[in-house]
Amino acid sequence: MYPANHKTIFVLDHTPYFGISTECPLEFDFLKSRGQNLIPLAPVCKSLWTTSVEASLEYCRIVWDLFPTGKLIRFVVTDRAAYVLNSWSPLQQNLNHASIDIYIGLQIMNGTAILGVPASKPEPGEDYSVIHGLRVAIETLNECSDVQHEKRTSLNENTSKLVNRGRVICITSARDNGNMKSLENIFLSELVQENKNALASDHLIPIDYCHLVILNIYPNNIESQVTSQGPREVSPLLTVEVHSIKASALHSKLSHLILSHYDLASTTVTGIPMKEEQNASSSANYDVEIFHSSAAHTAILKGNPQDSALIKTFRRFEEGSEYETVTLKWCTPRGCSASEMQNCTAMHRITPVDVNSRPSSCLINFLLNGRSVMLEMARKTGGKTISHLLAAHGGEIFIHTLSTARSVLEDPPSISEGCGGRVTDYRITDFGSLMRSNILVPLKRISNSNTDGLVEKMRSRLERHTKYWPMIISSTLMFNLKQVIDPLPELMVKEELTTEEVLQCKQVIFGLLGLEAKHEVLPLPSIGGGRGGKGGVRREEHYRLLWDEIETFLKHHANNSAAHTEVLNCLLEIRNKDDKDKVELDQALRELDSFGKEDGTARVSVIRATTDSPMSPPASVSMPLNKQLHKGSAAGTKNLLDIWLQRSAPKDKKPDFHGRINSDGPKAKLYPNLKDAGREPRETILEG
Repeated sequence: MYPANHKTIFVLDHTPYFGISTECPLEFDFLKSRGQNLIPLAPVCKSLWTTSVEASLEYCRIVWDLFPTGKLIRFVVTDRAAYVLNSWSPLQQNLNHASIDIYIGLQIMNGTAILGVPASKPEPGEDYSVIHGLRVAIETLNECSDVQHEKRTSLNENTSKLVNRGRVICITSARDNGNMKSLENIFLSELVQENKNALASDHLIPIDYCHLVILNIYPNNIESQVTSQGPREVSPLLTVEVHSIKASALHSKLSHLILSHYDLASTTVTGIPMKEEQNASSSANYDVEIFHSSAAHTAILKGNPQDSALIKTFRRFEEGSEYETVTLKWCTPRGCSASEMQNCTAMHRITPVDVNSRPSSCLINFLLNGRSVMLEMARKTGGKTISHLLAAHGGEIFIHTLSTARSVLEDPPSISEGCGGRVTDYRITDFGSLMRSNILVPLKRISNSNTDGLVEKMRSRLERHTKYWPMIISSTLMFNLKQVIDPLPELMVKEELTTEEVLQCKQVIFGLLGLEAKHEVLPLPSIGGGRGGKGGVRREEHYRLLWDEIETFLKHHANNSAAHTEVLNCLLEIRNKDDKDKVELDQALRELDSFGKEDGTARVSVIRATTDSPMSPPASVSMPLNKQLHKGSAAGTKNLLDIWLQRSAPKDKKPDFHGRINSDGPKAKLYPNLKDAGREPRETILEG
């Protein structure tokens, strides 16, 4: 309930070292040019103290703009001792009243101004150290805020345990890593000791968790011996991170850290038309960066990853500081029809990052005058979508997250348009048939009837019908060949199959096998760049895809019953998927003939398609082999007519076996000269 950003303490180092210059000259624009003989002005640089005060106050401005309540910040200045500039009281934090805002800002700035720039020469005998401020910061975290005090003194039994978390941001300068390590150890020991004192007090609460951020800054003309370190857990009570940066980069570093401290996001409004300051007749486009809650980008970043990558960029600063920003384009205000109006899904406060720049000032004044700004995001496909709206309410500016989906004021889309994509070949007709076959009819309940299993029965039926159901036409061949496949799909979704239905399913499989054996082209419809039609795919590839899809379909329904498994086994045996029990070709042909679907010519083509090798000679048109053998056995009693008919008949295209021609009878003996004299095995001769 109370995160670490509920209470934040800035510890500003006011030791004499912070009175030196940052060695970063300021740039000035002069309205009138100086003469040639005049001595140029000496460069003006800020001190380390001035830089740290300005950067920390800018950090507070962003926090108080975005969170008028609930986020408390206190300032502690340390040199010879520690000075606390404000308290946890809401009256000394940023509220909605402008007079109080000015008072609080003046109070903090007056406190730092009264202290002034540290003296460059320390007074002898004085102990200048940042340790004084860190010790007071821990004591300050032990104090209850008003919300914590109210919860602590509440008598409600349902309230959860009070958890006290906080963050300390220390802007200092250390000599080396050893000095920085000593600073961390002292802070941890002081934290443990102050927690013991808080447990013995009635007004203080112990610290459950503290996040210490140390910003080590130094002038631009020197190199620091301190190394930057990421967040690391020193103890269950303390997490420490160190950033060693040049003083000129302190502002950008705090702007980077505030995003993670308060879960903020950056948006860059680009393409803002604005008149030139020097020439009012011309205009140019400017960019303005704003901070707001990260929840404003949730809707657009969780969408298409390609669109999200298109709008995300990185802002890089010196010293390796960078963070992500979302770029949205200024949309010229125009009249919007009802179909273009979008509903708002979230609204968050915004604040400009560079509040003093002219583009930021013009944008803020434009919005405070009652105008609104539409922001559009670019898409990978080239189109643009209005995703956000900037508008002011009650003197505060908000970013509104708009719904990027189809407006509810439009007519509902046709199913053929797709749900935001380019898929348009849905199986709409088949889906309508699926719905009609699974319509639930209201049934009047009878007192003595058992209707408990009807819902489960219908659920299992719907599951069977949708085990394998491609959504688009181009992703299936099986359901595009109903004239060849029917009634296989309708029968296999049943809970039980009869013997006749099993035979019908096998008949479909054998019929498809016959079509493949005759090299018939599948009657596929033109489905536009998909799997069928005239897309350039070979006939063999069509059959392969079809067999694979039928096998997948049958495997999804094989567990329905033993009859379903029988149909699957039939397919696997035909496709030689089961090596243990392969089907005989003549058995398959007998079943095929029993269905009366194929004639003798088809059977002969099936035999040749499944038995001949690629090197087989062409088919013979002579008489069958048994007639040839019978004729050969009666060759001894030939008459003149038989001899004349034999010589006048055309010779067979397929020559007879050479061994049978020279044999005595119809049977040919293999290797007849194997046992003749002189054919004995030769002795092996070994050469020495």
